[in-house]
Amino acid sequence: MISAYILVLTEVGRAAEVARAIAEVPGVEASEDVTGPYDVIVRACAADINELGRMVVSRIQAIDGIDRTLTCPVVSL
Repeated sequence: MISAYILVLTEVGRAAEVARAIAEVPGVEASEDVTGPYDVIVRACAADINELGRMVVSRIQAIDGIDRTLTCPVVSL
């Protein structure tokens, strides 16, 4: 199992709408609109890195109002 934080940049004024839509994606544990350089921060889990990549590309990035994402896999050091 792999967990990741996904940082999302949205179109102006669409953060809350995008956060709600992302929250409905299977595998998403939390989706919060925030202030700062990104508009939404997402916590997601997937079986492996490939499944995580498919979730981000085919489900999350497909949501209307998203400009860019940055996926940060969680590691154990």
